[in-house]
Amino acid sequence: MAATTDDTEEHTAAPGSGPPARRRGPGRIAMAVSVFGELLITAGLVLGLFVVYSLWWTNVLADRKADKEGDKVRDHWAQESTGPGALDTKDGIGFLHVPAMGRGEILVEKGTNTERLNDGVAGYYTDPVKATLPTSGKNGNFSLAAHRDGHGAKFHNIHKLEKGDPIVFETKNDWYVYKVYAVLPETSKYNVDVLGPVPKESGRKKAGKYITLTTCTPIFTSRYRYVVWGELERVDRVDAARTPPKELGRG
Repeated sequence: MAATTDDTEEHTAAPGSGPPARRRGPGRIAMAVSVFGELLITAGLVLGLFVVYSLWWTNVLADRKADKEGDKVRDHWAQESTGPGALDTKDGIGFLHVPAMGRGEILVEKGTNTERLNDGVAGYYTDPVKATLPTSGKNGNFSLAAHRDGHGAKFHNIHKLEKGDPIVFETKNDWYVYKVYAVLPETSKYNVDVLGPVPKESGRKKAGKYITLTTCTPIFTSRYRYVVWGELERVDRVDAARTPPKELGRG
């Protein structure tokens, strides 16, 4: 008896005789991972551009503006025939020179608000109780602040200052030569006592002619303040050639 094929038996279709098999797309989890990865890449690029802007391009813009304002100050000095009245110009009062920081001259202007410091300058504190300009000839504390990163980063290398290093403040008529005598690597940003007429945290007990430099620390943060104190050693009169004092290595 011949064998017969059962109606329920499965038959294998010949190649090409039926519709093509459907390809399964990526699962939802795989899609989510892919999208998330692309978002991370985009976020990384945006963050990188922001860092470049904050730590490099703002320096470029601030340095340009500070150089322009510094040129104005020197032009005013050249045009003024009298000395004392030339100090408080609308553009700045003088220039800070700190060889150990290696940033060249730093224009000094009135005020320490963020908008002022963003111009690539050092601003001096104007508190009538604590602030004392060296040109007054009185005892007190000439206190300044500047950014450590971005916007000129004029005090970026403040950590390189050591005891005995010179800090020179230049006005139209005089070079005020200070020497560093104390450093406070970290203190609260609310510690205003470091700016006192007699900065006791620096170890001084008596009135004198001091200078204080302040900036943020650690680098790339503003959590604490870094403080350097100096004391006036002498005042040199500016000559016709504006010959710098020997401490600047150009005299």
